[in-house]
Amino acid sequence: MFLARSKLPARALGLICLASLAALAAALIAQHGFGIRPCPWCVLQRGVFMLIALAAGLGWLLKRQRGLRQAALGLVALLSLAGVAAAYYQHEVASKLASCDMTLADRILSALDLETRLPSVFMVTASCSQASAYRLLGLPYELWSGLLFLGFAGLSLLALRKR
Repeated sequence: MFLARSKLPARALGLICLASLAALAAALIAQHGFGIRPCPWCVLQRGVFMLIALAAGLGWLLKRQRGLRQAALGLVALLSLAGVAAAYYQHEVASKLASCDMTLADRILSALDLETRLPSVFMVTASCSQASAYRLLGLPYELWSGLLFLGFAGLSLLALRKR
């Protein structure tokens, strides 16, 4: 089995890295291929997926160094919880606002100047209320990403418990 107990931490990190990159690819395909326009909270979640992929990928590459692997799992768990919080906020609060201007997500993206550095990934083209109308299999996109973040958190915490 892929997630055998003896190799769970390293395999969990590899799976999380690949799933994060797949989620990012799916978001970009939805945007550029199907016209799904992202809001600041959508774009912020893309950034969290990128950070999770980076942390999990490095942890997987350094799988022989237990301390670094454990640190990567802890970081993935924390980033995943941040992603859950962002998805929850987007769904419960931001989606009901007429504008996302000057929300935390907008301020973070502006401060990091991500729209200028990599516009094909980080360009905000919709308000949160507009983005809330997009659905995949009947669920808003932010719920899908929140569920994925929740899965990452659970898997990384499970792998952290493995000694």
